[in-house]
Amino acid sequence: MTEEKKFYPVAVDAPETDVTPLTLTMVGNLLAQSRESPRKRILQKLHKSHGAGVHRMFNAMQPGTYITPHRHLQPAKDETVLIVAGAMLVIQFSDDGTIVSHTLLQPGTENFGIDVAPHVYHTYIVLKADTLIFEVKDGPYESETDKDFPAWAPREGSEEAEPYLLEMIKDLAERANAAVEAAKAAEAAEEQAEPAE
Repeated sequence: MTEEKKFYPVAVDAPETDVTPLTLTMVGNLLAQSRESPRKRILQKLHKSHGAGVHRMFNAMQPGTYITPHRHLQPAKDETVLIVAGAMLVIQFSDDGTIVSHTLLQPGTENFGIDVAPHVYHTYIVLKADTLIFEVKDGPYESETDKDFPAWAPREGSEEAEPYLLEMIKDLAERANAAVEAAKAAEAAEEQAEPAE
C-alpha cells in the first residue's frame, strides 16, 4: 500500500467578503496549519488578487522555518511587519551577506514591528512557537520579480538552507554573548573607578 502524499498550501486565499472580521479563529486555524506544514509557515491573504496595489496578510510561522534573505528592489516595494504573537529576529544584511544588524520583535515591547526599504536585504528568524505577523507590502505580485535573492544565500528547500540558518543563529548567539561580556566588563571597570567613601 502506498502512502498518499498530503498537500500543504503556501497560502490561504482571501475571504470573499467585502468586510472581513479578523478573528482568533482565523489566525488559530492558520497557526495550526503552520505546525503541519513542512515549510513551518503559511500565509492568510487578505488582498483578493495578485494584482492588488497593496498586499495585506497574516504569516503564521514556527521556529526552524527558513526565509531566504531577500529584498524587494525590482520593482521597489516597501515592506511593513507588525508582530501579533510570539517573537522573531529581523536580520539586515549588507550587499555581500554580512549581518549588519538584528532587531528583536515581540508584541507589547518597544520593538513591535519593522519597516524595511526596498534595497535592504533581510530575513526573519522565528524564536517562539506560533509566531504570528501581519505584513503589508506594495503590489502587484509577480513570482519572478517579487523577491531579489542574493547569490550568497541558499534558497529555501536546498540542502544548504538548514546549515546556513543554524550558522546564522550561532553567529547571532556569539554576538549576544560578546555584548553581555562587554557590558559586564564595563560595569566592573566603572565600579573600580568609583572613589571609596
